[in-house]
Amino acid sequence: MGILQQLPAAWDYLLANQQQFVELLITHLQLVFVAVVCAILVAVPGGILATRRPKLKGYILGLGNIAQSVPTIAIIFLVFPFLGIGFTTALVGLFTYAILPILTNTIAGIEDVDSSTVEAARGMGMTDWEILKEIQLPLALPVIFAGIRTASVITVGTAYLAFFIGGGGLGLWVVVGIKLFNMPQVLAGAIPGALLAIGMDSLFALVERQLGGEGLQKESAAGA
Repeated sequence: MGILQQLPAAWDYLLANQQQFVELLITHLQLVFVAVVCAILVAVPGGILATRRPKLKGYILGLGNIAQSVPTIAIIFLVFPFLGIGFTTALVGLFTYAILPILTNTIAGIEDVDSSTVEAARGMGMTDWEILKEIQLPLALPVIFAGIRTASVITVGTAYLAFFIGGGGLGLWVVVGIKLFNMPQVLAGAIPGALLAIGMDSLFALVERQLGGEGLQKESAAGA
């Protein structure tokens, strides 16, 4: 039986297990939100530091690339001996994987600010901190937000792995459904996650346009 034919049964399964679904969805959202917020708190200052200390830029990006290249499930099992099973261990893996998009976009956004604008600000006597706070960060915000958008959507998908370490989330239905060959249960867990990712991406795209991201992308394309 095809997936489309299984959709009514998946809907029935979801309705029959509404309370558990809500609990799993809330946990999934908590994992995504906390992981992305922690990644922002680390990656944005790290990106700013990289633009202020060129000698450190390679090391900072290297750490970000390592965090991205190691599979999330591997990170989870690496920290498992220290943190045990549960929400926190899953959170570490998701947070680590969310860092790179925000880090690279923070660096790119700040470095792409027109150098003549920065030099004009220096000529007016503004300090480096004032230039960063009043000129570079506001102009870089759409690009930084694009990185946050990417990290958030990626984290929605990778949060399904939290089940393997007892972190909860919608991955419970997907993995258990696969083990039991219960396709309605699998779809009831997978489709809401896909819709959540699409919804978040659309919402963030709207905010990004409000921040001027679409205009910057058009200017970049025209310049190329």
